[in-house]
Amino acid sequence: MTTSPVRVERRVGQRFPYSLALSLRQPLGSVEGVGFTQDLSSRGVFFFTDAALTEGAEIELTLRMPSEITLGESMPVRCRGRILRVVRSSIANNLRPGSAETKIGVAVRLECYEYLPDPSADLTRVASLHSHHEDEQFPSHSSVRS
Repeated sequence: MTTSPVRVERRVGQRFPYSLALSLRQPLGSVEGVGFTQDLSSRGVFFFTDAALTEGAEIELTLRMPSEITLGESMPVRCRGRILRVVRSSIANNLRPGSAETKIGVAVRLECYEYLPDPSADLTRVASLHSHHEDEQFPSHSSVRS
């Protein structure tokens, strides 16, 4: 008797194939690093890094979430989650042929998000909503009568 190679998809959110830069940090450890995503959804991410990460650990990732996931504008987001799987394979290590770096693949289940201020946002749009009249300024000391 043979079994069929049918696998059940356990992912809830749609996965998007994005190669995005990210920074990472383990809140309870001293591990910090950078990496890049292979794919991303609202519930999880798979990324490559050379940081020494372990399965089961909590992790904090900061990246620019694309509009397909935020359902609005793309924006910087800090995500917290748990490492589900660490993959040390020839695929992960052959990302850059001839590279001496050892990359590992990391699967993370995202548990919460924090939207960060966007330093690239156009603040002139907000400033134009407020009128600035010279005569409405606070009086200077020289114009105040005693």
